[in-house]
Amino acid sequence: MSSAIDPAARIGAVALSVADLARALDYYQRQIGLALLERCGEWATLGVAATPLLRLREIPGARVARQATGLYHLALRVPARCDLARALGRCAAQGAPAPAGADHLVSEALYMADPDGHGLEIYCDRPRGDGCDAAGPPCGAGRPLDLGLLQREPGGDGAGCGGMPAGSRVGHIHLQVADLAAAERFYGDVLGFERVGRSATASFLGAGGYNHHIGINTWAGRGVPAPPDRAARLLSYELLLPTPGALGALLDRVRAAGIPLAEHACGWAVCDPSHNCVLLAVAQST
Repeated sequence: MSSAIDPAARIGAVALSVADLARALDYYQRQIGLALLERCGEWATLGVAATPLLRLREIPGARVARQATGLYHLALRVPARCDLARALGRCAAQGAPAPAGADHLVSEALYMADPDGHGLEIYCDRPRGDGCDAAGPPCGAGRPLDLGLLQREPGGDGAGCGGMPAGSRVGHIHLQVADLAAAERFYGDVLGFERVGRSATASFLGAGGYNHHIGINTWAGRGVPAPPDRAARLLSYELLLPTPGALGALLDRVRAAGIPLAEHACGWAVCDPSHNCVLLAVAQST
């Protein structure tokens, strides 16, 4: 049995709790450009076309716990640089502060936080082979992004920037963990991601030669606890496999490692050593 995850594995929808669902929906629709796909009680789902990317659950009064495991940021990948410019333009059109920007050599990225303090990245990849890859420098290397230059791309001034384009998806998720080595064993040795970059306090892992699908760090501190249940926090994220066979192979490795699995409506739930919940499922055609 191969220990590598299927090369077509990818991150699916991310579920977060928020203090005020109406406020969060307004932000993610107007400033980020996601579409509301469904709303039912305390839950709402946003995405692009028919593809869910973000699920939000309202917990009134919830606040982000900074010194805890959980979400560092979720990263929405857009298809092209002009789409990244339009994301910058939407911020300008809403009168929001300019986001931070970084050129990571393999990608260009904008960084911001939603009204609940959840970290958010919007990025576009450079063509494979540019910058670093699995054989190159650690992911996360780079330089400041020239926002002025990006703003001069079509849509960068906020005119006609529209919503997030078709083909956008959750490109990667970056997590805060309590123990870097333990998290690497889970995501690398058990789930089968390849480590593509590492520093003393962060590691990046990917499938199929991609720059990274999972980032993990101990920047909140080693040994930090999981956030309280009623915090604004990461509830779960999906890890999608392309076929039932690929999912079955992954489940076999999890069971062989003695890690508990729980059946879930869309697949199987497993927690990493820092209590971040991963939903393992087969990708649905949309």
